[in-house]
Amino acid sequence: MERDFLEALDSDVAVKTLKFLDDPADVVRASSVSRSWRDFVIANGICKNLCVKLFPQLSDISRIINVSGTRENFVDVGCSSSSEWEHLKFEHRAYTSLSWWLTSSEAGECPSDAISASSTDNYPEESVRNTLISSDRIGRRASYWSSSGQSNPEVPERLTYKLISDLCVITEINVQPFQAFFQPNSPIYSAKAVRFRMGRRISPDDGEGDVTGEGLPPTEGQFVWTYTSPEFPMLQENCLQNFKLPKPVICIGGILQIELLGRVQRQEMDDLFYICVAYVQVIGRLLDPVFGVESIEPSGRFSLLYNPEPEFSTPPAILEEAEETIAREMVQTHVRGWEQILNLLRGAVGVEVYDSEDEHHESDEEMAEELAL
Repeated sequence: MERDFLEALDSDVAVKTLKFLDDPADVVRASSVSRSWRDFVIANGICKNLCVKLFPQLSDISRIINVSGTRENFVDVGCSSSSEWEHLKFEHRAYTSLSWWLTSSEAGECPSDAISASSTDNYPEESVRNTLISSDRIGRRASYWSSSGQSNPEVPERLTYKLISDLCVITEINVQPFQAFFQPNSPIYSAKAVRFRMGRRISPDDGEGDVTGEGLPPTEGQFVWTYTSPEFPMLQENCLQNFKLPKPVICIGGILQIELLGRVQRQEMDDLFYICVAYVQVIGRLLDPVFGVESIEPSGRFSLLYNPEPEFSTPPAILEEAEETIAREMVQTHVRGWEQILNLLRGAVGVEVYDSEDEHHESDEEMAEELAL
């Protein structure tokens, strides 16, 4: 009689093995082998573990809130009640969808709004808002942000932006220095280097900064930075310069700060150093309207909003791979691979591959519903 080789393994060994998966599609394939595999994946939070492994900040999720109003209202992390299994299934669906949107959805521009600049030479003509416009000229007028002048070329500047969503994955940030075509020799006011920080406001009630030119820009104490990039050298060239992050970064709180480090160009008129930026472009993956955040605590814990309505949350690539014809081919291939791995871990103990036609068909409909949510 054929036997599911998961049953022949110590539970801890099976969990540790499945936690080596690093592709959301592989988790879906594992849960499609049979009902017992699916239940094992759900009960042990394999998909949640993958999300946290890819983006450690997701360990701060305190609960998942269903904003569609069609099913469970929320799932408290660590909840123990008579409906715990339903909660685990809902959590699995949410993390399955989240893992796809984090890694496989199409990257594009993440529109933002300017909050503040650490200094501005002439407001509003040289406002940081001008960096949201892709052209360095509007008609016959130049469009750019300029810092105030400094005699010390090491004085840095900071540009702070609010991303369109409080939850998004950023892959690269592109910055174009400004070339002053109206000055002698058309100098380019680039920085020596650039660095990026992402995070959130300490209080959502904090003001939106010095975009009006009045008062002072936000202080560093108003923000919590959860990510700081390496420094990237900037060229003294009038082009959109690409700064790809070492790996995608999830921004929880929707605040991006660009640090411009060092000055290279003096202005002939006053012999002071300036930094000028024509355009800032942010590339990443927006998770709206499927996911959002709410109630970010001082500790960083937050509620994850999830809309499981099919028109919002269906991940096409995963659904295609879950179709029966593809699933059967890939399941057989991956089961054989898993058997080899698990046999190595167990000292080559012989285990037969499990392939129950009845149980596989029984779980197909439920799994398709799960992925559609």
